[in-house]
Amino acid sequence: MTPDVIAGALRDAARGFGVGEARVALRWRGGVWTTGVALQVAQRAGRPAGEVVGRLREALLDVPGVRAVEVSGGGFLGVRLAEGGEAALVEEIVRRPRAVAVAVAEDPRRDVERWAAAAGGGELLTQRERNPLFRVRYAQSRARALVREAARIGLAPEPGRVPGEDALVGALGEHPWRGEPTRVARSLVRVADAFGGSEAMRRALPWGDEKPSAVHRARLALAQAAGVVLVDGLTQLGVSAPEHV
Repeated sequence: MTPDVIAGALRDAARGFGVGEARVALRWRGGVWTTGVALQVAQRAGRPAGEVVGRLREALLDVPGVRAVEVSGGGFLGVRLAEGGEAALVEEIVRRPRAVAVAVAEDPRRDVERWAAAAGGGELLTQRERNPLFRVRYAQSRARALVREAARIGLAPEPGRVPGEDALVGALGEHPWRGEPTRVARSLVRVADAFGGSEAMRRALPWGDEKPSAVHRARLALAQAAGVVLVDGLTQLGVSAPEHV
């Protein structure tokens, strides 16, 4: 179950109220996709919020992969997924067609100019953690390196549920695959920082005498998905995504 499917179901239900192309924003909070779109639809349709939220909830309950839909705050929906929902998101990202077939050639000054045009900021040529462009490019390089090293030891990514990865799962699920450059750049920084935090706390690859497990394969799949998102986003912005940083 991916956020695109949830958003599509909500937009279809909104059309029943005469609202075309409702703007659906989904946020991942503690294993639940939350949205306030019902309030938007009620306002645009001139209908009671309780009626709208009830109809939207019923529509979501018919979506395969949705386990429960909770209502809070008079119009906010919380979509709880069935077992395997996080794995489906990762799998969808990994299988997603790439945005651009030709990689962007590396040119440090041009990369900085294009990133600055989207996200602003100074000292973007500095290879330090305080530089968001460096963090994004380093994270995509690290994610790809993990997948290469895993292949060398015969470990394949396999999407699955990994406890403690809410920040990374949410960042991946909320990434705008197409959108305004500033929004894309901010999303890339969020994904990079969540991935970096995950790697610092929980290794994707076995360490020392540790044997490969299902958890390693699931963490590796998360790293692979992060790499796909980061490379795709950088390419959208016209910024290079080199394998080695």
